[in-house]
Amino acid sequence: MSKPRRTSHRVDGVLLLNKPLGISSQQAVSRVRHLFSAAKAGHTGTLDPAADGLLPVCFGEATKFSHLLLDADKAYVATVRLGVTTSTGDAEGAVITSKPPVTEINVILHALEKFRGDITQTPPMHSALKHKGVPLYEYARKGVEIERQPRNIRIHVLQVIDLKENLLKLQVSCSKGTYIRVLAEDIGSALGCGASLCALTRTQSGALTLTHEAACTLEALQTMSEGERTQRLLPVDTLLSGLPALHVGPEEAARLLLGQKLALRQANIIGFARIYGPEQRFLGLVEVGEGGRTVPQRMLTQAHEAN
Repeated sequence: MSKPRRTSHRVDGVLLLNKPLGISSQQAVSRVRHLFSAAKAGHTGTLDPAADGLLPVCFGEATKFSHLLLDADKAYVATVRLGVTTSTGDAEGAVITSKPPVTEINVILHALEKFRGDITQTPPMHSALKHKGVPLYEYARKGVEIERQPRNIRIHVLQVIDLKENLLKLQVSCSKGTYIRVLAEDIGSALGCGASLCALTRTQSGALTLTHEAACTLEALQTMSEGERTQRLLPVDTLLSGLPALHVGPEEAARLLLGQKLALRQANIIGFARIYGPEQRFLGLVEVGEGGRTVPQRMLTQAHEAN
């Protein structure tokens, strides 16, 4: 006899998952979605199987705002192996060169200076970027090199946490689109000995951090009851916590939920904002222009149903 089909139900919120090594972001989301029996779930930015750490998982209404974290700054703890280069820039690839590592801390600190602030970075061949609809890693597997254009990125923080023999541990805070593997390789080139990434943990995405009390591992989730898992969920508006907040009355809330534009006199904001109705009910995301002209962008279906 076949097993009865598992019933999914509506779940809304954000889970701060500490993704383990060895599985893809999508595999992690699938397992979490199964544990919550959720009808809809997605993540806010890919974390490679060889990396662990913070992977915010969005359920239900929260998926409408996941793009905000795709564009957000990220923070990592990266371990770089000095003196060793690989075909992929990380521990997954074959060793290409092996040289005596540069381990003088003053030399390393001087080399790191050129990577802080606004810099350019060329995306690696072993990446999901597409050329003519095909991921670059597919070309790389066939030994085909595709020309890539350098990108502008920003490194906000680049600090040494530890240095043991040829293993350099770094704290990195950076803009979207930054490849830490490429950063490791470029640091190795600047030192003259070469380098590759051997471990990576994402510690922050936007305002969300791995140290938040609600963050948990996949293993821990599997041992929890349904009620305990639900308590780990953060509200949908957690994803917009870095934006200014606006508050409106019941009539204005109803009009915004219908997609109507408003002129909010109290709005002294230009740009995106989170908006709340009566009883601090989160309504969604709006964009405010000159004169308080407020345009609904992504509004909660659940909020509409409650009005």
